[in-house]
Formats: sequence, C-alpha cells, structure tokens
Amino acid sequence: MSKVVAVQAGGKKTSLAGKIFLAVVAIYLLVPFVTTFIYSLFVEWTDILPSGFTLRNYIELFSNMTFWSSIGRTLVLCIVSVLITIVLILMAMYVVVAVNRKFAGAMQFLCMIPYALQGVILSIGIISLYTGTGTILSNRMFMLFGAYTILVLPYIYQGIRNALNSIDAEMLIQAAEMLGCGRFRAYVQVVLPNIFSGILVSSLLAESIIFGDFVLANNIAGTNYQNIQVFLQANMDVSSGLSSAIVVVIFVVVALVTGIVLKLQGASRKRA
Repeated sequence: MSKVVAVQAGGKKTSLAGKIFLAVVAIYLLVPFVTTFIYSLFVEWTDILPSGFTLRNYIELFSNMTFWSSIGRTLVLCIVSVLITIVLILMAMYVVVAVNRKFAGAMQFLCMIPYALQGVILSIGIISLYTGTGTILSNRMFMLFGAYTILVLPYIYQGIRNALNSIDAEMLIQAAEMLGCGRFRAYVQVVLPNIFSGILVSSLLAESIIFGDFVLANNIAGTNYQNIQVFLQANMDVSSGLSSAIVVVIFVVVALVTGIVLKLQGASRKRA
C-alpha cells in the first residue's frame, strides 16, 4: 500500500513539475507580447512606467487600407502556397505508399533540400533563373508563390510522412484492396481522412513560417505585392508605437488562424 501511495505521489510531483514548466514557458513567450502591447498604447516609455495613454496607433492602423491589403495578401500567400504544396506532397506520397516504396528515400532527400536554402539564396536563384524567360514563370507573382511553395515543402512533407507512418498507410491500402477497393480510391477515401489532423498541423506550421517571412516577399515582389512583414518594415522608421501595434495585430491574426485550424482538427477527431 505504501508503494502505491509513493507511486501516486511521484506522479503528482511530476504533474506539478510539468505545470510549472508550462507556466514558465508561457510567461517567457507572453512577456515580450504584453510589453509590446503596452508600449503601443502609450506615447512614450522613457521611465519605469509608460506615460500618455493613447489609442492613436490602432486608430491610424485600422484606418489604413494598405495595412488591410497587406493582411489579405499574406493570407492569400499562405492559403495558395500551402494548398499547392499539400496537393503535390499527397500525390507524391501516393506513389511512395501504394506503388513503390523505393522512391521514399529520393523523395525525402528532395524535400529536405529547402532546409539548406537561405531566403536570400532562394530568392536570388529564382529571380536569376526565370527573369527574362518570356514565360508565365517570369511573372514576379508566380515566382513568389513558387518560392513559398518551396520554403514550406520540408515542413509539410515531414508532417504528412509522420501521419502516414503512424497509421501504417500501406497496410490500410492492402486491406482495402482485399475488400475490392482500388489503390487510388483506398488512398483517397481511407488513408487521407485518417491523416487529416497531421495535414492541418503541418499546414499550421507552414502558415506561421509564411506569415513571418520578409526576405522572399521583399526580394521577389517588394512593394508590388506588399505582405504584412514588408508593411511592418516600411513603417518601422515612421513610428515605434505604430510598428508595435502592427506586431500586436500580426500576433492576434496568427493566433486566430491557429485557433481555427485547431478547432477544425478537433472536429475531425470527433468525426473519426
């Protein structure tokens, strides 16, 4: 009996330690955001406490149509680039899972290459390769969407591959074939619904990466397709309070998108 109590006590200590650790991490992550938010609400902060409470920064920001346009452009970049990458990865993974697993190594190698590409190298390489070709790929917008598709490729690939490995997709397809279902149909109707949560999680990670990128958008498109990070950079020299307000809004928008994705993930788990 004493051993059981000791084990339970140890479990409680572990749980308490975990809660303390999570609390410390949460405070560490939230303190910069809270400080930035407070700074955006005051005219100056040259002493211990800020002075001159004002909502001018947010009024000016929310009345700026360029800001809303940059938010919309960033969301379009996220959605289109992530969707293209997901479709390409799912098609390639069908070949690996249902046709020939020997392609898995080559596919993993190709998908991991963008890890080694810095934003400056990737953007300059794309511009040098396609500018002046006279094709649709020489359009800066197509370059930008293609660059983001390459940028998020490793993250989406890893998420989808881990999800496929966790459910043993090959075995599911074989079982479906024994019941008279074709391979592609089994992949679409049996495998994909079981990895939907993994697709959502990897999409969320990719979305946060695109939302925080400045180099690719600035080098390839610049002010022609100004995303939120380019807009932030353009306003940093105008007003520190305004730039702080922009950072706060970016954080809120990313949090809202994250919440929507997590809610969709929870709904898919309930249906499963």
